[in-house]
Amino acid sequence: MNILIAVALCCFMAVKSARGAPLPEGSALVAEPQVQELVQRSLTLMEKIMQDIEVTHKSCVTVKGLTELNSPENAKLVNMASTIGIPSAPVLMSNNVTLETCLKNISEGLQLHQALLSAISSHLEDRDKVDTLKADIKDLVLQIHKMLKMVNREAVQATPPAMTLNLSGGYEIQVATHLTLVQLQAFGRDVERYLRTLDQSSEEDTER
Repeated sequence: MNILIAVALCCFMAVKSARGAPLPEGSALVAEPQVQELVQRSLTLMEKIMQDIEVTHKSCVTVKGLTELNSPENAKLVNMASTIGIPSAPVLMSNNVTLETCLKNISEGLQLHQALLSAISSHLEDRDKVDTLKADIKDLVLQIHKMLKMVNREAVQATPPAMTLNLSGGYEIQVATHLTLVQLQAFGRDVERYLRTLDQSSEEDTER
């Protein structure tokens, strides 16, 4: 599955889940105060990451035609994504998988993008915004792992995968940065929407 098809599929699943996803399997555990605290922290971090993505893109991507995350050029970059070696993010399907599996997929997807950003940042002159984004992703991975440990005490936190990209010139670096941030934004929206299915604070406010 190429990167742009994966982004489109993420958006489709996000719309589908927004229509009213049921409480995930393990709802008794989800209701625990410790889990709810982790959910709230994760949502706050995810919101910051979404802001970081836009700031990072504006700072790092300057090539004509790619200065917007939703650039009409995106559809033309399918082959370049494959040539550069950008893997697709996991697709989160909250209605069809267990809580543990979905949390693992979130962790895997976040660490994938963390690794992609690390591979790209060494080619950038200004890395500050990328470093901030990577740090926030790392913090979110930690929160997700804490939730995983509550679901399964044997869960082991994976390390970001080693990532080697084919970046032969300045244009390829710009395209890789752009596509990574586009994919991370789509994945992030899906993660944020899934986390909201775990958040019971809005239900408590309604009951009051």
